[in-house]
Formats: sequence, C-alpha cells, structure tokens
Amino acid sequence: MSQFTLDLAAMLTPVREATWGAVQILQSYYRGENQGNLGVNESKTDGPVTQADLAANRYILERLQAQFDAETFGYLSEETHQGTEPLPQDWVWIIDPLDGTRDFIDKTGEYALHIALAYRQRPVLAAVGIPETNQIYFAAQGQGCFRETADGEVTPVRVEPRSQGEDLTLVVSRTHRDQRFQDLIDRLPFGARHYVGSVGCKIAAILTGQADIYISLSGKSAAKDWDFAAPELILTEAGGEFSYFDGSPVLYNRGDVRQWGGILASNGSAHAALCAQSVAILAELDV
Repeated sequence: MSQFTLDLAAMLTPVREATWGAVQILQSYYRGENQGNLGVNESKTDGPVTQADLAANRYILERLQAQFDAETFGYLSEETHQGTEPLPQDWVWIIDPLDGTRDFIDKTGEYALHIALAYRQRPVLAAVGIPETNQIYFAAQGQGCFRETADGEVTPVRVEPRSQGEDLTLVVSRTHRDQRFQDLIDRLPFGARHYVGSVGCKIAAILTGQADIYISLSGKSAAKDWDFAAPELILTEAGGEFSYFDGSPVLYNRGDVRQWGGILASNGSAHAALCAQSVAILAELDV
C-alpha cells in the first residue's frame, strides 16, 4: 500500500477520538476516580510505569487496531515494544500512552500522550494530548497543525520565529541532565530557560510561544521513537524545524528505538546555526 492510497485527513478523525479518550483515562488516574490506583512499578529499566500508562495504552491500541489492520499497519508502543528488529510494515503507529510518567507521579501536570503514524520511517500523521490543559494538537503531512479544545473548538497553529539568538528561550527538563548536556546548553547563546517535564509539553511550549528551542542529547541513555514521532510532526506542520544536529531528518522504526546523538527542535529561529554551534561545542567538550 503506497503513501498515496490513504486519506490522512480522514484518518485524523479516529486518531483524535482515540486521543481524547486516552486523555480522559489519564485524567481519571491523575485527579479522578482512579487516582488512588496508580500501582507504580519502579523496576522498569527506562523509568517507572503506572496503571495509567497501561490503561491508556490498552485503550489506544484497541481503538486503532479495530480500524487499522495489523497486516498493513505495524504497532510500536512504549508499553508493548519487544525485540530489536524494525517492524516490517511501511506504515507504523508509534505510541507513547503517557509521556512524562515521573511528572505524572509527581503531580507537576506536565505529562502528555503521543500517537503518530510513520510511513517508511517518517511521521505523516500525529496527535499529542495535553490532559491538564484539556487540549490536543493534531497534524497530517502537508495539511498544517491544529489545536482542539475539549469543547470541540479547532484553531490552526503557527510558530513565530525570533531573529536574535540572545532572545531565544530554551525549554528543558528540571532534571535528567548529565554534565555533557549541561555544558552544551550553558555554552549556547540562550536568553532564558523554561522548565517543563514531558517532550510533548516541551513542544507545546514552542507552539504557544513560551519557548523557542528544545534539545535532546543522548548520554548513557537516549530518548525513544515514541518520545519524538508525534511531537515532531505537530511542530514541523506548524512551521517549526526538527532534525539531528547535522541537519538530517530523524528516522523511526529502525530496530533500535533509541534516538542516539543530538536532536534540535525549534520554531525556526536560528535552527541551522544552533545545530552547527552544538556540533562545534561538542567537538571541544569531547576532546
């Protein structure tokens, strides 16, 4: 099945519905009837997992698999992923049912959920739910990015780049920074920092103008496919940029789900220049 035999715009309807349903599930565990039943499991290598992660994951997979057959569509989810080989399908759903589980547990409100559809390793459809603002962002390739509120109001979203590096705000986690990454961001010319938890919320901060730049730099560990696929598309369809430091596109479903190296996401402000500066700084740091 080629890329051009699917109606991406039509597919957004069930994806948006699944996203809103999963938002409600996460809200029920965060501050609703299930909030006392998190069942936190801290033994997972890549971080904690809760009953909220698992319940949202089951719901999303059930909704998608009921409409998109497993022969045509692969399913790559944080909670069910196994193995080291890429999925064989050209079309692969990449799902993070709860992005920012630690923030969810710590009650920062900065958690999200991601659903993306990739075609031959590149995202072409995406939704990112931000439960604590009761909003979702959604996008299809070449069709723009939109924000939807719980009452059904839909508005287009476009980023607004700034021209001067010293005016730029970096969105970054409060924790999870090794010394190499700290040294990198300390040497880049940002005017301010905005502290946010999950990747989905970080990219939403760029979309809303609270921040301009987000950087991921792997160390002993690395972000995963499901951290980036959906946030990437909503950002780029809003006019932003998302790439490895060398300017090449980020690829997904390569077998190793970890995204090694440096990745920069921006509203378009000095994107190439900051990538080049990052490469030069790391070359000095790694001597």
